[in-house]
Amino acid sequence: MAKKKSFKALIAILISIVVLAALWIGISLGLYTMYFGRRFETNTAFMNHVEAFEGLERTRYEFASDKGQTIVGYLYSSGTEQKAIIVLAHGYGAGGHNSYLPTIYYFAQNGFFVFAYDATGNDESDGKAIGGVPQGVIDLDYAISFVEESGNFPDLPIGLFGHSWGGYSVSNVLTYHPEVEAVIECSGPNSSSDLVEGGGTKIIGPVVKGLMPVIKVYERAKYGDYATNNALIGFASTDAEIMVVHSSDDNIVPIEYGYDIYYDAFKDDPRFTFIRLDGKGHNLFLNVDNNRELYESFVAFYDENLFE
Repeated sequence: MAKKKSFKALIAILISIVVLAALWIGISLGLYTMYFGRRFETNTAFMNHVEAFEGLERTRYEFASDKGQTIVGYLYSSGTEQKAIIVLAHGYGAGGHNSYLPTIYYFAQNGFFVFAYDATGNDESDGKAIGGVPQGVIDLDYAISFVEESGNFPDLPIGLFGHSWGGYSVSNVLTYHPEVEAVIECSGPNSSSDLVEGGGTKIIGPVVKGLMPVIKVYERAKYGDYATNNALIGFASTDAEIMVVHSSDDNIVPIEYGYDIYYDAFKDDPRFTFIRLDGKGHNLFLNVDNNRELYESFVAFYDENLFE
């Protein structure tokens, strides 16, 4: 009789473990799907229009990403003689590259072509959902290859500019494109898991740390090496000049998830320029008119490092 009771107790414990594991996995993947299992469209009330930027011209292009989905991008220019191509990777959650038109316009006015595209699941590009953080690196990988190999673009030096999700992407993609010569990374995290953890903490607090093992395994299964790559690996894979920009009060991607990590690793490396801002949050410095001195430093950085 005692043996039968012990067996039943063991079965109950095993069932409880299975149920708890299923809940753990379900909650983890549910959080991830809530974040990345949808499309993002630019809010029409806040949409920028090319016609509002005097002299800004663009040509539309399409290219395929990893699963054959069509990615839509535009090559922007302004009338000046273009001296390099900046590939711009946009952030997460507000749609595609449209909200970066003021930044694009500033670079175009200062002599750069800018190739900006909508990542999978955003605005004009295919995809029922973004799918996951590493998709940003994948789409950028394909975008750079398209610029380099399609024959549609002049043979000019290539630089990268990325903000938030795009900052993560331009840093990580250097593992696959070490030939890129200059990168400006703004407000991005070191790794995919850092971006998920930082965002998840805002929703459910420190509990998110307990979900990260499941999410990491899921991303690894879905995206392979793209999921385990990080910015530190990317930076070490190239001789490119790197500028890192982050605000100390960023509450979307806290500075310790990106800038602080890079500063500790590369503060003595002459390839790196670190700009630590205060009071600019996650997005405020994207207002070009209110941050002219910063944008002048961006152009000076590209001028110095793309035309040696």
